[in-house]
Amino acid sequence: MMFSKWVQLHYTTITNTPSAGFVSVSWRVAIHVMEIMLLRAKAYSRHLAFTELNDPSLLREKLLSLLKKCPSTKTVQQIHTQMLINFIQKPNFLLIRIIDLKDFNYASLLFHQISRPNEYAFNVMIRGLTTAWQKYSHSLKLYYQMKRLGLKPDNFTYPFVFISCANLLALNHGVSVHSSVFKIGLDEDDHVSHSLITMYARCGKLDSARKVFDEIRERDLVSWNSMISGYSKMGYAKEAVELFGRMREEEFLPDEITLVSVLGSCGDLGDLVLGKWVEGFVVKNKMDLNFYMGSALIDMYGKCGALVSARQVFDAMVNKDLVTWNAMITAYAQNGLSNEAIMLFNRMKYAGVNPDKITLIGVLSACASIGALDLGKWVDKYASQRGLRHDIFVATALIDMYAKCGSIDDALKVFEDMPVTNEVSWNAMISALAFNGRAHEALLLFERMSKEGGAARPNDVTFIGVLSACVHAGLVDEGRRLFDLMSSSFGLIPKSEHYSCMVDLYARAGHLSEAWDFVERMPEKVDEIVLGALLGACQKQKNTDVSQRVMQLLLEIESSNSGNYVISSKIFANLKMWDDSAKMRALMREKGVCKTPGCSWIGIDDPKQSNWK
Repeated sequence: MMFSKWVQLHYTTITNTPSAGFVSVSWRVAIHVMEIMLLRAKAYSRHLAFTELNDPSLLREKLLSLLKKCPSTKTVQQIHTQMLINFIQKPNFLLIRIIDLKDFNYASLLFHQISRPNEYAFNVMIRGLTTAWQKYSHSLKLYYQMKRLGLKPDNFTYPFVFISCANLLALNHGVSVHSSVFKIGLDEDDHVSHSLITMYARCGKLDSARKVFDEIRERDLVSWNSMISGYSKMGYAKEAVELFGRMREEEFLPDEITLVSVLGSCGDLGDLVLGKWVEGFVVKNKMDLNFYMGSALIDMYGKCGALVSARQVFDAMVNKDLVTWNAMITAYAQNGLSNEAIMLFNRMKYAGVNPDKITLIGVLSACASIGALDLGKWVDKYASQRGLRHDIFVATALIDMYAKCGSIDDALKVFEDMPVTNEVSWNAMISALAFNGRAHEALLLFERMSKEGGAARPNDVTFIGVLSACVHAGLVDEGRRLFDLMSSSFGLIPKSEHYSCMVDLYARAGHLSEAWDFVERMPEKVDEIVLGALLGACQKQKNTDVSQRVMQLLLEIESSNSGNYVISSKIFANLKMWDDSAKMRALMREKGVCKTPGCSWIGIDDPKQSNWK
């Protein structure tokens, strides 16, 4: 049969072509399918009454007209069969329609049977690989093949090549292609410039992206959006907001893409004023509060701590997709409103919306905060059923939840079942063991991470975990060894948190002079919690020398805390230094500091639905 021969011939040809590595289809299966389609095509042709079209040009026009209307690959194959039967060679038209229908195997076969593909065929295929299938490496290979054949890429080629470089983070290729663009004078083309900005921004070269932006002579809204979005997505929130201000000064009206990028930056900066202005602009201009805009507003308000405003936006949305629910649940969880997060999660399930990994991470965070172990276990079971338990972020959230709920063995089981681990998952497990009284296991896991972690190397957070383990177990010598190991073996510079651990370690062990030595060596200003712990240790050891120095520091940085005065007074009283004890009480009254009354917190009923007193 004609179509089967076409498939067999051209599949054999292209699979023997070195540049055709991305075609992955069984030609025997393809032949079988095409034979079936040929039989259907014969029946289909009777309905089209092609026999009445004796003029070849009329037949060609009829087929091409029908091709544009084909709703599926099957009907395209039927048209293709008729074109083969009638010797009509219009592969580019076929290619466009097949790409629109996103049939990668069929498009690959067709493209590689073209004996001499022109620039148009390459451009269509590169566009398809980039936008329809996101096969960015294949797109880049096809671009280089195009160049080797002596064809000239144009302003329809380069934007998709730059998008491929952006998604591959292939900066070297991007710079090389930019050089080619510059040589042929296409650097002033709008579409090329916009994709260049995106490529440089995604690759972290914001200076280069800004240079391209600044060299655009007549900027349009897409120009501004490309640069603002580049800044926002790469975490340059301040620059994004500043550029948005300049855009408004030049009287460009923002669209949805602009505003969503700006809202992301407002959230990162905590800029509630500008965030509210954006919402006002949306309302004033009667813009659609769709999933995209609504989720961005909720996320912004959540990061700014304005949960009431976030919920108002959420409730105002008539239609809510999964991203919208996730934005609101995450906002509650990240702001400590765990009960609200869990209640909204239950409402989401009732609405028939299936959670994804983002949902589960937010809910697990809420469970960890209030000790909702039963719900956490339900999430674990759900994640296992949906194949999400091995996701590195979900698994790490499960470890954290189990650890904070005191179920360390469950946390260990999740960790050991992880197919892939990173620094965060190792650190979560080490900290879980450290803070739940299993210090020696935490230290053993640290040693295992150092040897078996691969790319996951101990970092600042890891050492906070192991030093905390030493604190809880009173392992002074091991703590000192690990502190020195940070810089000598791992090239890490100890931070205030690590010094604080050492102060706590020495203070609990009664080595107050060593503890004070670490206080003086701290690279940043010591916090009141560390000093308070050291002052408590001084009270226990009846050490007036260190306690007086600690008190002086404490009163400088936390003069309104009644506990500092009370403990200091008691230290002097225990040493029968009555005058000094009385002076501390008098100083407390002089500064108008009142002693905080004691209080108790009681959880009622189920933790995840508790009201607190």
